[in-house]
Amino acid sequence: QVQLVESGGGSVQAGGSLRLSCAAFGYNPIIYLMAWFRQAPGKEREGVASIYTGGGSTYYADSVKGRFTISRDNAKNTLYLQMNSLKHEDTAMYYCAATPRFQPSSASLRTATFNLWGQGTQVTVSS
Repeated sequence: QVQLVESGGGSVQAGGSLRLSCAAFGYNPIIYLMAWFRQAPGKEREGVASIYTGGGSTYYADSVKGRFTISRDNAKNTLYLQMNSLKHEDTAMYYCAATPRFQPSSASLRTATFNLWGQGTQVTVSS
């Protein structure tokens, strides 16, 4: 079973930056698509960014375009999320997700698309 472990969360002032990492441990099937999601208290989990591990195509939620960058180091089985110009509204628990199944790009930021999830890392942005 694949285990996804996130790290890199923390507290930062508005305008600052953080880089999240997600390492995959254990048996590794061929992962087709990976993504970052976030969930703020009282809100639904939402897709932030996704990446196809083969071709490298990326997709972003409108709220983070131009500020966040998703990337992956296939050799290290690690996913990253570089977050710049952070805002108070970016405060949330951030989750890494993956799926070994083919999924169209239209589904790449939907929670139902993914069957592998990490435990999350907290990001707090103070204004």
